Amino acid sequence: MLHEPLHAQLARLGLRGAADALVRLQPDDALLDALALLLEAESLHRDSLAQARRLKLAKLPQHAHPADIDLRTPRGLGKTRWHALLSLNWLRQHHHLLLLGPTGVGKSYLACALAKAAIDQKKSVRYLRLPRLADELTAIHAQGRLSHWLKTQSRIDLLILDDFGLVPLAPVHQPLLLELLEDRHQRGSPIVTSQLPLKLWHAQFHDPSLADAILDRLVHGAETVELSGESLRKQPPSPPAQDNATDRN
Repeated sequence: MLHEPLHAQLARLGLRGAADALVRLQPDDALLDALALLLEAESLHRDSLAQARRLKLAKLPQHAHPADIDLRTPRGLGKTRWHALLSLNWLRQHHHLLLLGPTGVGKSYLACALAKAAIDQKKSVRYLRLPRLADELTAIHAQGRLSHWLKTQSRIDLLILDDFGLVPLAPVHQPLLLELLEDRHQRGSPIVTSQLPLKLWHAQFHDPSLADAILDRLVHGAETVELSGESLRKQPPSPPAQDNATDRN
């Protein structure tokens, strides 16, 4: 029947009563056309609100877009690799992504651009800058909300842990990183950015056993992108291009 697609759309929007009434009323073609336009407008409105909620939840520090990534400056990231990352297969497979390299090569910007791609695919994202996480955890612990906070993070599809190792987490907070990763096992993916090479990560933890446990969950099976080159902040602005611009972070 002609109204079947509209019936299904009403049901998807949670308008089950209206969907059932549509079958009974058997409206004419003119009314069906008008209803289709109204439902499309409602769907777009809801999608826009949901997108805005996902962006607000993410708390991304930069407005990065995948199309703005500079693939012309040599830094170990080519077009093929970038498009493979943008496919988000690693996210769908719950793999970890490690972005490593010196300051200024664009690790945080790349992470935010991938986060934007994930948000566009209706995935939930949360950005955490590790050097500031200690203050947040101290406040959360004082308010007795630590268990709730961990449970909330476990439901996030993509968690960004930015600047790992820039300032080591206090020993009292380091076990929480293990809990954070354990709660997300096979549920979501983290992106971790760091200036430190992997061989120095173990030394960031006061307890070797804890370091082994965290790095086993964080590094094993992860996709690693090792960036190189001079800081993009030192370079003069690149001329505008049709499909990309230069990221600076």
